[in-house]
Amino acid sequence: MRRSEVLADETIICLQKALTHLREIWELIGIPEDQRLQRTEVVKKHIKDLLDKMIVEEENLKERLIKSISVCQKELESLCTELHVEPFQEEGEITILQLEKDLRTQVELMRIKKKERKQELKALQEEDQELCEILCMPPYDIGGTSVPSLEELDQFRQHLATRKQTKATRREEFVTIKKQIILCMEELDHTPDTSFERDVVCEDEDAFCLSLENIETLQKLLRQLEIRKSQNEAMCEGLRTQIRELWDRLQIPAEEREAVATVMTGSKARVRKALQLEVARLEELKKQNIKKVIEAIRTELVQYWDQCFYSQEQREAFAPFYDENFTENLLQLHDAEIVQLRNYHSVHKDLFEGVRKWEESWRLFLEFERKASDPSRFTNRGGNLLKEEKQRAKLQKTLPKLEEELKTRIEMWEQEHSKAFVVNGQRFADYVAEQWELHRLEKERVKQERQLKNKQQMEAEMLYGSAPRTPSKRRGLAPSTPGKLRKPATSTCSGKKTPRAGRHGADKENELNGSLLSARTIKGFQI
Repeated sequence: MRRSEVLADETIICLQKALTHLREIWELIGIPEDQRLQRTEVVKKHIKDLLDKMIVEEENLKERLIKSISVCQKELESLCTELHVEPFQEEGEITILQLEKDLRTQVELMRIKKKERKQELKALQEEDQELCEILCMPPYDIGGTSVPSLEELDQFRQHLATRKQTKATRREEFVTIKKQIILCMEELDHTPDTSFERDVVCEDEDAFCLSLENIETLQKLLRQLEIRKSQNEAMCEGLRTQIRELWDRLQIPAEEREAVATVMTGSKARVRKALQLEVARLEELKKQNIKKVIEAIRTELVQYWDQCFYSQEQREAFAPFYDENFTENLLQLHDAEIVQLRNYHSVHKDLFEGVRKWEESWRLFLEFERKASDPSRFTNRGGNLLKEEKQRAKLQKTLPKLEEELKTRIEMWEQEHSKAFVVNGQRFADYVAEQWELHRLEKERVKQERQLKNKQQMEAEMLYGSAPRTPSKRRGLAPSTPGKLRKPATSTCSGKKTPRAGRHGADKENELNGSLLSARTIKGFQI
C-alpha cells in the first residue's frame, strides 16, 4: 500500500477520534441533542469546505498541467518541424505530472537548438554579406525557413567556402590587371578621368568590388588603353545611332538607357570608349536573344518534323526556316511555328509512335525480302539462314496485324477529329499502300531483269554453244602439249566424208540439247 493511502487512513482515524472526543465533551457539558446536531453540522461544514477547497485547488492544478501539456506539445511539434527532427515520443505510460515535466524539458532543449542554429545562421549570413559586397553577388538564398536544418547549414558553409575561393581568384586577377593598367597609363601619360579608373588606380585594393562585371571592365579598360588612335564625332554619332537602334530593337528598359545617358553627348575618348562598350554589350545581347534562340528553335523544329513524319513539301512550306536575316519578326514566326508543332505532336503522339514501329518492321521486312532473293544466302554455314527464315515468317504474320491495328486506330482518330491523319504528306492508308506497291513493282522489275538475262543467255548458248561451267580433264588422255595438238578431220577434194562425220553431227545435236537443258535448269532455279 502506498504511503499516501496509509496517511489517508490515518487522517480518517484522526477525524473519527476528534468527533468522538467532541461528543464526550458535549456529554460532560450537558449540551442538548439539538445543539449537538448543530455543532456536528458546523464541524461537517468546516471539514467539507476545507476538502472542497483542496479538491478545487488540485483540480486546478490538474487542468494547468493538462493545459501545459497541450501547449508544450504544440510548441514541441512546431520546434521539431522547424528543426527538421523527428517528433518527440514518450515511451510507456506515465503520469500527467511526469509527462508535463518531460515535455517542458524537451521544449527547452529544442529552444536551445533553435537558438544555436539561428545564431549560426546569422553568423554565416554576416560573413556571406561581406563576401557579397566584395564580389558584388546576390546573397545566398537559404529559403523561407527561419530555422535552417543541419543539411542547409552544411550547404551554406560549402557555399561560403566556394565564394572565398572565388574572392581569392578574382583578387589575384585584379592585382595582375591593375599592374598592367598602371604601366599602360604611365606609357600613355593618361590621367584617370573616370570613377572606375580612379577606383582601380588610386583606391585601396581591398575596397575594390571584385564582381565579374568589374573584372571584365578591367580587361576592356586595359585593351582601350592600348589603343592610341583618336576617334572623331562622326564615329561617336554613328555609335549613338547604333545604340538607339539596338535599344529599340532589343526593347531595352528606360533604366538601362539612363545608365549610359551621360555618354550620349560629346566625343571625348572616355565617351567613345563607353559607347563602344555599350554597343558591344547590345550586339552580344542581340546575338544571344535572336540568332541563338532562332537556331535553337530550328533544331527543335527539325526534330519535331522527323517525329511527325513531315514530307519535304511540308518542311519547305515554312519559308522563315531558310531566312538568314535574324530579326525580331523572324523570331516571332519561329515561336508561333514551334508552339503549333508541339501541340500537333502532342495530339498525335501515340499514333506517331505506332507509325514509327510500323516503319521499323517494314524496313526489317524489306531486308529479309532482299536476303531471300540473294542466291549467295545458301552458302551459309553458321545457322543464320534458318534463324532469318524464322524471323521472316514471324514478321510476315505480325506486319499485317500491326497495319490493321494502326489503320483502325487512325480511322477512329480521323472520325473523332474530322480530319485526315497525314504521314509524309499522305494519309496513312495511302502511304502503306504505296509502300507495298513500290515493293511489288521492285520485285516485278527484278523478275523481268532476271528473265531477260536468262533469255539472252539461252540465245547465246544456242548460237555459240554451251560453255562448260568448270574445267574438266578428259578420261584416258595424257595431258596435251602445245606442240602436239590433234588436227581435226577435213573433207577432201574428191568430196568423200570423213569416217566420223555422222558421229560429229550427232555430237553437235547432243551438245545443243544439253545447252538448252542447262539454260532451262538455271532459269528454273533462279525463278
